[in-house]
Parts: sequence; structure tokens; C-alpha cells
Amino acid sequence: MKNRLFKKIMRIILLSFVGLAVLGTFFFLWKKAQPVETVYEIISPETGTIETKTVATGNVEPRYEILIKPQISGIISELLKEAGQSITTGEIIAKVKVIPEMVQLNSAESRVNVAKINFGQLENTFKRDEQLYNQGIITAEEYDVSKSNYLKAKEESDNAQSALEIVRDGIAKNSKVASTTQIRSTITGMILDIPVKVGNSVIQSNNFNEGTTIASVADMNDMIFRGYVDETEIGRISEGMHIKLTIGALESQSFDATLEYVAPKGEEKNGAIQFEIKAAVKIPDSVFIRAGYSANAEIVLKRVEDVITIPESTIEFSSDSAFVQLLKQEHPKQVFEKHFVKTGLSDGIKIEVTEGLGNEDKIRGAVVNKDK
Repeated sequence: MKNRLFKKIMRIILLSFVGLAVLGTFFFLWKKAQPVETVYEIISPETGTIETKTVATGNVEPRYEILIKPQISGIISELLKEAGQSITTGEIIAKVKVIPEMVQLNSAESRVNVAKINFGQLENTFKRDEQLYNQGIITAEEYDVSKSNYLKAKEESDNAQSALEIVRDGIAKNSKVASTTQIRSTITGMILDIPVKVGNSVIQSNNFNEGTTIASVADMNDMIFRGYVDETEIGRISEGMHIKLTIGALESQSFDATLEYVAPKGEEKNGAIQFEIKAAVKIPDSVFIRAGYSANAEIVLKRVEDVITIPESTIEFSSDSAFVQLLKQEHPKQVFEKHFVKTGLSDGIKIEVTEGLGNEDKIRGAVVNKDK
């Protein structure tokens, strides 16, 4: 009796579950067959600024970097400055000890000896002729010739001695010019590098050799950005454009710069044609910029202000025309109308609307919700 009742109850429960499953299936299929209502974000046009930019990579460096070279060959005997120190025009950077060539030294010494012999002979002759002239034995003309020969011999002896001192020491004792053994700065600025050390041999600068660089000096208050721009962008930039400079080592700061040079000829770099640009950088007195810092330059190609802007993603393009979905009704159901607009400058995110929209209008944006 109890088993029959239990089986009856189980059949009822099982049939109930089957019935609920059938009803649930029908409800699911009915719900799925209902039309889906899509809800969109509503966007209002804004008044703002749009600008297009291009980015150039490069370095910050002094406008002029002067290489200081010796005017005489020899060996560095003393370095009085080091890289990073400030220097003024005429300050001594290093001293050079002259190592004369034996042939030149022997020739100079020989010339001195010959000049001294000649001078001694003519000096004795002049003293003798001077006595004879005072006694009235020789004429004034003969005396003048003797005196002239004496003075010439004296000058030749002095010149020979000076030439020997220059070959041996680098400067004559009676010279009024600065010694060529003292290497002096030709500008006021900062020493960027001294590539030589005490004991290094150096070669003088002449018509056949550029000479050994003793130091490089630059004015660190006159800095420029030197970089490269791709050929696809070069046609849209010109001298005088404003540049925003970001230096890698000083990420929290940006600097203003003015484009002052665009190369007329491109260079092939990494398989693309690049054009060199230079820009004068405005650096505050409180900031010290080191030569060679890597930097990125943002060049504003075009800029419009106080214009109506909308997200570019809301624009629909058809052939040469642009459209937006203009909101006509928001409740109880969103209703939109395809609306023609004229567009202007775009930065890839926002786009300028020159005609067809006002600040009071509302347009369709991205999907925010789908009712199922």
C-alpha cells in the first residue's frame, strides 16, 4: 500500500518537472523571438580646440661646439681644466711641451752660430770705422755703409736666436704674442670634453692636418633641438612653427622651441627618407640641459580654436559625405535620424563640425546597453 502511494507521488513530481521544463522552453523561445531594443550613449557637441601634430625624435645639443686645437706639435705637459667646468675666452686649458725635430733644431743652432760669427766680425769692423770716421780718415758714406752692415748683422743674429727659441721652446723670449704652448679657449662657455691626457702627443693644426683636439667648448645657454621628420610630414612644416619639446631625462618638464631650419635634402634612414630639422630651444635659467639629451618634438601642424567638436567615432561616411545620427526622441524609446554634416580638422579622436550641428543638438554614440 505504501509502495503504491510512493510511486504515485514520484510520478506526479516527475510529470511536474517535465511540465515546467516544457513551459520554460516555450517561454525562452518566445522571449528570444522578441525584438531587441538597443540603447545608445547620447553625446552633445562641445566647443573646443583641435590640433594635428607630428612627432620628431632627436637630440638637444649646443648650437656651436668649438674644437680647440694646438698651433704647435708636442706633448701635453699640464691640464688646467676638466670637462664640465666653465671657461672664458683666453683662459688656458692645457700646456704643451715642444719636442723639436733634430733636423730643425740643428739647422736653427747652426744659423745662430753663423749669425754670431758674422755679427762679431761686422761689429769689430764698425768700431774700427767709427774711430777712423771720428779722426776724419774715412768719409761719411763709408761710415754709413759700415754702420748699416753692423745693424743688419745684429738683426740677423737676433732673428736666428728667436728662431732657435721657437723651434726649441715654442716661443721666443722677446715675443709680444701669447705662447703657442699655452692652449687657450677661443669662446666663453663650458668644456664638454677633454679627450687628451697628460703625456699624450698632439699635432698642430695646419693646411694638411686638422690637428689633435685638445678640448671641445660650447655655449650651453644657446641650445638647439636636432631631429628628423618623415617625408610624409615634411611638406606640412615650415620655419617659425611652434614646437613642444619633451626630454627623456626630464619627463616631468616640457620646453618651448621654435623651428628655424628644415633641410632641403632628405637622407635615407632605416629604409625611409628623413629630413633634418633644427629648432631653437627656450631653456629657463633654473634648468640645466646637458648636451646630447634625447628628446621628442611635437610639431603642431594645424590648429583650430573655439569650434564645435564631436567624437570622430560618431561620424558615418558615405562616398564624399558625412552623417551623424541626430536624436529626435529619447523616451520611451530612442529615435534617431540620419543627418548631414560638414567636417573640418580631425586629430584622430575628435573632429571639427563646420556645418550641420549646434551645441544644443544631441547625437548617437556607442552602444551602452542591450535589453534582452
